[in-house]
Amino acid sequence: MAERKKLGQILLDGGAVTDEQIHRALLHGRQKKLRIGEALIDLGFTSEEKVTRALCKQVGLPFVDLIKNRIPPATVALLPAEIVREYRIIPVKKTPAAVIVAIADPDLSYMLDDLRFQLNVDMQPALATAGGISHALKTFWNVESEEGAPVETSIEELAGGDAGKDEAPVIRLVDSIIKDACRQRASDIHIEPLTDRVRIRYRIDGHCREVRTVPKSLQGPVLSRMKILSGMDMAEKRRPQDGRIAMKVDNRDIDFRVSALPAYHGESLVLRILDKEHGLVSLPELGFHPSDNARFERLIKRPNGIFLVTGPTGSGKTTSLYAALRELNRPDVKILTAENPVEYNLSGINQCGVNRSIGLDFAKILRSMLRQAPDIILVGEIRDIETAEIAIQAALTGHLVFSTLHTNDAPSAITRLVDMGVKRFLVSTAVMAVMAQRLIRVLCNECKEPYVPEPSQLRAAGLTPEQIGNATFYKGVGCSACQGVGYKGRRGIFELFEMDNSIRELTFKGASNLDIRTQARMTGGMVTLLEDGVRKVLEGITSLDEILAATVAEDQGGTL
Repeated sequence: MAERKKLGQILLDGGAVTDEQIHRALLHGRQKKLRIGEALIDLGFTSEEKVTRALCKQVGLPFVDLIKNRIPPATVALLPAEIVREYRIIPVKKTPAAVIVAIADPDLSYMLDDLRFQLNVDMQPALATAGGISHALKTFWNVESEEGAPVETSIEELAGGDAGKDEAPVIRLVDSIIKDACRQRASDIHIEPLTDRVRIRYRIDGHCREVRTVPKSLQGPVLSRMKILSGMDMAEKRRPQDGRIAMKVDNRDIDFRVSALPAYHGESLVLRILDKEHGLVSLPELGFHPSDNARFERLIKRPNGIFLVTGPTGSGKTTSLYAALRELNRPDVKILTAENPVEYNLSGINQCGVNRSIGLDFAKILRSMLRQAPDIILVGEIRDIETAEIAIQAALTGHLVFSTLHTNDAPSAITRLVDMGVKRFLVSTAVMAVMAQRLIRVLCNECKEPYVPEPSQLRAAGLTPEQIGNATFYKGVGCSACQGVGYKGRRGIFELFEMDNSIRELTFKGASNLDIRTQARMTGGMVTLLEDGVRKVLEGITSLDEILAATVAEDQGGTL
């Protein structure tokens, strides 16, 4: 197959430019992150029409002059107006076989595959200038041009010229969104269509930040590209979909869990970033206080029983359990996990993912696990009586079981299991410990400075005069290192509740959650989430504002 002729050479052969102009355009393009055709136009060496006609020769597509030629009303009606506006494609002719549509960039022809399925209409591409596309949209579809700029130029600016120049502009834009998120330590990417634009937000250290805006005209191509990467059905826009992406960013293997949800202004996409290198942490990196760390290590090395981790979504429960499994993973220990989904691959551990479409749920996996003679079992979440009872039977027959629950504090896990229908004597016998946790932001070391908190904050945190007397409190000011936020990174705060004989007796008798919590603090040495957070404030790790925002709502019903 003959190599495709370069665009600059086609223009040179046609007499549109000179050798010197080509050389100057190449230098200009490298400086401004422009392709050769764009650079020649930017320098005024040739016209947009001549570049587009040369591009037609390069890719073998016909040229359409949308400025001189008027589109008949019957042709205007061939495609829905919203499709024309969203994808910036112009119907120019109807043939017996297909509708010929004009686009500004041949690399965008892939989106026609999506539209063929969506509209059940066969389409063949032709090329027009970006100015011609804007003129037709304004004349026949009442769409104002975006400051007169060619579409591909605006995409180039959005993408930042980060990828190879031979890739399509939309591909570069999507790659730029993904790579920027990974470099900024984001945990999620939110792509949200609004009335007049597409908002891109990153969740960094648990908080969403708007990082860029994409023109509404690029909504369709960007969403289509994301769905192609994640293996979703591009033609399906009415139902939620899930997908996965695996790619390398800066030589790191990163997985993305992708969710598409139909919304009023178009599909909303969220990409959950699973960084295999930075997502897995060791026990010391979790942020335990030395006393809690010693208790945690002792508890996870018991031969049997259930260890539960509780907290809301995004509180780091899975990260803590993975850290425990990594600590326990040895050649002489058999470890099995049931997860939904498997987020990180742990070497030496047998991991099984839930697949409800074939009836493979937590309970079914757990039953099969017990026939595999494991020493340690991880169940991603206990959410029903069946899974809970099997986990408890596993613990009572000599297995160490780790799992998660959604409760606000550690003692509430006991009440939650009983509410599910598990008998009290089984809960009191099988459960050995529960740990509640939250993730709080860490102050930026570059810009944190001492300050004097409000008296109301000190009272809310339960600080004693002795603690306040010698303490130095810090707050984040904001700098370039933390992007003006004042925080950089996150750390866990923990509430470790250990079953002892007195608490087992209370559980068996049906005592209230408050009674169990009080007993755990009196005899079990349990430190609450708020108290652990205050310890980190006094160490200068985080701020009082951060701790109070994360814990006060949960601790209002407890005893400090």
